[in-house]
Amino acid sequence: MKQVQSKPKPKRKKITFSIEAAVAKEVILMGDFNHWKPNQHKMKKDKHGSWIKSLILPPGKYEYKFLIDGEWKEDPQNPQMCSNCFGTVNSVVTLPA
Repeated sequence: MKQVQSKPKPKRKKITFSIEAAVAKEVILMGDFNHWKPNQHKMKKDKHGSWIKSLILPPGKYEYKFLIDGEWKEDPQNPQMCSNCFGTVNSVVTLPA
């Protein structure tokens, strides 16, 4: 009987998302990494008014946006964007293998 060699799993990488929104009451990070579910990645506000969330993700290309007090906002710190099916744009981040 022949043994099947399994491929090693790609290493997951830590990525930190942040956005300045000092007057916001709630900021949620949403993207295809969490199936755009609003209850999975609520962000925390730091003392400077920035909202931060770190995730550990496998290598790949991810589309995302911030939901700030119910309003969609792309990442102003990230120039990589792509069109979405709603006629707006999503921010894009690529994690290399």
